[in-house]
Order: sequence, then structure tokens, then C-alpha cells
Amino acid sequence: MDPYQQVKEKLDELGISFDVVEHPPAFTTEQADSYIEGLEGVRTKTMFLTNKKKTQYYLLIMDDQKPLDMDDFKEQVEANRIRMASADSLAEKMQLPPGTVSPFGLLNNEEKDIRVYFDKDIVSEEIMTFHPNTNEKTIFIKTQDLFRFLESIGFSYQILTLP
Repeated sequence: MDPYQQVKEKLDELGISFDVVEHPPAFTTEQADSYIEGLEGVRTKTMFLTNKKKTQYYLLIMDDQKPLDMDDFKEQVEANRIRMASADSLAEKMQLPPGTVSPFGLLNNEEKDIRVYFDKDIVSEEIMTFHPNTNEKTIFIKTQDLFRFLESIGFSYQILTLP
């Protein structure tokens, strides 16, 4: 099934409304932002991270303009060492290629072994934006509906205060 169609079907099944903008492939957050300029919604970046031994995986969602202090994140999640997960790990855990990571990739994580975190600075925003498992579209979804989506597919999430 088309990756976007999978997301759309799940959101439709849950009765969650959303808007989507189609655009040329976006490989950076700057490119993606340029295609949706002027539209309401916090621009996010979603990072797929792992510990040194690849025994734990993390999905971190934050404002795309905010830099990540990896040491602070590591301390908050009580891990020894954190780094970006490899393309192979991303393909194995979420069946996604690099550049398309979003909470919607969790649809493909049958093991339910990815911990989900949001930066506190964005959870009060009404609308968040993501690639819906393809970098040729941007989806605009209400934050509360995104949380409902996560819970419906068996994922809890934690909110962190990132510097």
C-alpha cells in the first residue's frame, strides 16, 4: 500500500480530519517549510534515535528551528549514549527511508518498542505538521488528534522540557 494511503486510511478510520499539501520531494526541513509557507501549524522535526547498543529506540518530535542538545536528551531519557539511528534501523523498525520520519511511521512498528517524546514547547500548539510517510506531502493535524492517533495504535508518549 502507498505509504500516504496507509496514514490517510488510519486517520479516516479514527474520524480525524487533517489537511495535506502536495509538493516536490523535500529532503530538509527548510525545503519542506518553503512549500507550506504562510499556512498555520508548528513546523516539526522528528528524529529517530537509538542508544549505543541499539537496544532502545526513541522518536523525538520538536520544533524544526530548535537545536537538539543530545546530552540533555540522553540524561532525560536515562540513556548512556544517544545517536541518530541508521537508515537500516529506520527501515527495520518503521519501514521508512531517511527524510520521511514522522509519528506516522509508528504504524509500521509492530513490536511497539519505540519510545515517543515531544518537546514541551510544541504541545500547546494547535496544529503540527509532518511528512505522512512520504516527503512529497505535508500533513497538518491538530495536536490533540495526533495524540489520539498515537494512543489508538498502542503508543504512549512523554513530554520533555528541552533547552
